[in-house]
Amino acid sequence: MPDAVSGSAAPREDAAAVDPAGIWPVALRDVRFAVGGKTLIDRLSLQLTPGVRSVVMGPNGAGKSLLLRLIAGLIEPTSGAITYAGRSGDAAARRRIAVVFQRPVLLRRSVAANLRHALATYGVPRGERARRLDDLLALGRLEDIAERPARVLSGGEQQRLSMVRALAAEPEMLLLDEPTASLDPQATAAIETLVGQAAAAGVKIVLVTHDRGQAQRLADEILFLHRGSLAERSDADAFFSRPNSAAAQAYLEGRLLL
Repeated sequence: MPDAVSGSAAPREDAAAVDPAGIWPVALRDVRFAVGGKTLIDRLSLQLTPGVRSVVMGPNGAGKSLLLRLIAGLIEPTSGAITYAGRSGDAAARRRIAVVFQRPVLLRRSVAANLRHALATYGVPRGERARRLDDLLALGRLEDIAERPARVLSGGEQQRLSMVRALAAEPEMLLLDEPTASLDPQATAAIETLVGQAAAAGVKIVLVTHDRGQAQRLADEILFLHRGSLAERSDADAFFSRPNSAAAQAYLEGRLLL
């Protein structure tokens, strides 16, 4: 795997300024997020550390995508605090966090040009970019389509490109918001392989999914959200065999959660 990993969204121009101190732990303390007087995240407290693949599950509207956006700093909490290595509002630390969304956001240029743009934006020295580009193309199995326009690729190819572009800035944490929701099994397997490779390289994985099978394949722990709160946090095997919360049990049984 290349020594690289940034977001599926177009890279930010200031992302090359990296905080050498790292981000751990990432902690949310009594975080609340509200829109129009409606509370969507309700006093959520959570601490994330590296080395554990965390899968976020819960019914629609539970706040899963909002949780990722809060962690990444894409939105700010209404109240409460999010800290990175004990620091609050640390923009440099947030640049060590990459996000891949369900729907890829790609530039109107070739596969290779998307990756070259990311490498330049993230401050990779010019002399290293050709090697890093080759590594990224190989990682995503994109060599044969390197010069094809990114926006004409299949859904699975676009998401592979998003993933390897997210492996171009060496983040400490990779946030994945249902990255395989609309993909076929073969494309899903390719994305899951990339997730596993990133985790093996030391990248903290936080993955939102509705797919129970995917969660069982990838998760070390489950973060189960309900009504904007962390209803349960447990080892993945324990969660699927004996959930602690009534909400999680109902969810796993396929019952409606209101």
